[in-house]
Amino acid sequence: MKESVAVLDFGSQYAQLIARRIRELGVYCEILRHDITRDELVSKSPKALVFSGGPASVLNKDHPEVDPGVFDMGIPILGICYGMQLTALMLKGKVAGGKSGEYGHAVMEIVKPSILFSGMGKHLDVWMSHGDRVQELPPGFEIIASSPGCEIAAMADPSRNIYGVQFHPEVVHTPKGSHIIKNFLYKVAGCSGSWTMAGFIEESVERIRDTVRDERVICALSGGVDSAVTAALVGRAIGDNMIAIFVDNGLMRSGEADEIRYIFTKEYPLNIHMVDASKEFLNALRGVIDPEKKRKIIGKTFIDIFSREAEKVGGANFLAQGTLYPDVIESRSPRGGPSATIKSHHNVGGLPKHMKFKLLEPLKELFKDEVRQLGKELGLPERLLKRQPFPGPGLAVRILGEVTEEGLSILREADLKVQEEMQGYDNIDDVWQSFAVLLPVKSVGVMGDERTYSNVVAIRVVTSLDGMTADWVRLPYDILEVISSRIINEVRGVNRVVYDISTKPPSTIEWE
Repeated sequence: MKESVAVLDFGSQYAQLIARRIRELGVYCEILRHDITRDELVSKSPKALVFSGGPASVLNKDHPEVDPGVFDMGIPILGICYGMQLTALMLKGKVAGGKSGEYGHAVMEIVKPSILFSGMGKHLDVWMSHGDRVQELPPGFEIIASSPGCEIAAMADPSRNIYGVQFHPEVVHTPKGSHIIKNFLYKVAGCSGSWTMAGFIEESVERIRDTVRDERVICALSGGVDSAVTAALVGRAIGDNMIAIFVDNGLMRSGEADEIRYIFTKEYPLNIHMVDASKEFLNALRGVIDPEKKRKIIGKTFIDIFSREAEKVGGANFLAQGTLYPDVIESRSPRGGPSATIKSHHNVGGLPKHMKFKLLEPLKELFKDEVRQLGKELGLPERLLKRQPFPGPGLAVRILGEVTEEGLSILREADLKVQEEMQGYDNIDDVWQSFAVLLPVKSVGVMGDERTYSNVVAIRVVTSLDGMTADWVRLPYDILEVISSRIINEVRGVNRVVYDISTKPPSTIEWE
């Protein structure tokens, strides 16, 4: 049986980030519900457990718990934030609500040598995010680190290999966080670090074959990285029993449909079926302004088309799609607890409640950069893997307000100018996304000594590691000037260009 570590999820949006850090260190990781039983865990034979953080308070009556028998399994445990507080409470320590919380950067002092902090200095920069704190240690534990706002910032029971940290080692704001996790995996849990992306492919292929067996699968191919990798992975597992259906919904960027057709018929041939449904989508979206309604209409229309096309190719019981983890956590609560819905994705929250397909989502535990690694391992073209993320609903969520043919035409042309000029940006490889947005307002302008009353286009250029957070790019003024000038001069119907300088959070990357 392969070496693995289990992350018990208590509703944290960072649970997958913890798993990602563990996988980056060469150890296979699986995220499980916090209420999994001891016997179920034993059957999985993990080498160690990590308790995630979470939005709840252990002082609340109905707080999420873990099977008490988990602590008697004899394997190492690392509790993070809420996970540390829960560990303390269940092992007969005390937790109290702080008079004030501790949020953001803190400097933590190592007060007692510990294998968890091996190879580090006396002081560590860490990222805190908590209100409650451990007030009294459980029997057998000792304080190994403190911060100005938290006396028990880290605790340990070396005899049982149980550790707790009040900060978040998984986030980039804790610079030596990966080192701490590595110490836990290798020096505490004795992991060997033999897991690779090639291993993930092997496991996924086996899982897909076991799930699908001899049934047929259609794959929703948008031409983006996520759906392309999904199609390649499912195709490797079941061959021609997978039919990739590319639906031109009329909401794509300039020249995109032709490029996708060329890639998947010439460069990386797939068992592909092409459908032009642009008029169908535009008719369905007529008069719709609310972004959530747009997404759900697009999701339903996709399913209607997939159902219709599946019958044409002989029927299918499964729908494979490139859902990633950020899609999941923004659309519905994650596996262990409450999490607010930020927006519906057409391939998650936008799906109708009743459809005849069973979903196959082999990438839903991965982040975008991991998907690119997977695609490279599968042999997909480099230029496809380097494409910027593009929303499933396409330009429909980059036109604020009603989607019309005129609006799509204006936005395509404006976005094309952005893409062309961004190619000359020296740091283009560091850009996560760069695109234009058509705003639902008009402004007064002067062109050729005449008054104009025309559309406003916003430019959005951001950097990000995984799409969970993002910062706006400080583009040189000369690039912004050229982009603005080209859009205003070359795109009929636009007389003003603005630049979006908001971060995620509080904003999202897309405007809708």
